[in-house]
Amino acid sequence: MAKSTNQVSPEGKPIFPKENYKFMLIGIVVIIIGFLLMTGGDSSDPNSFKPSEVYSFRRITLAPIVIVLGLLIEVYAIMHRPKTKA
Repeated sequence: MAKSTNQVSPEGKPIFPKENYKFMLIGIVVIIIGFLLMTGGDSSDPNSFKPSEVYSFRRITLAPIVIVLGLLIEVYAIMHRPKTKA
C-alpha cells in the first residue's frame, strides 16, 4: 500500500500558515479595489447615455487587470509553502 503524501494536522490547527492568510487578505483587498474601479457612471438624466463615462480606460482596462492581479495573489496565497526550518 502506498503512503499518503498529505500531512494530517491535528484538529484545531489552521489549514494555512499565518503568512498565507496575510496574502489572502491582500488578494481580497485588491479584488475589491478592482470592483470599486468599475463602479460609477451615474447620470442625473436616465435618458442620456455618455459613452465616455461607461467605456473609460478605468472601467474597461484597468479594473479587469486589477481584479486578475488580485486573483493571482489568491492563487499564490493558496499554493505558497513557507520555508521549513532545517
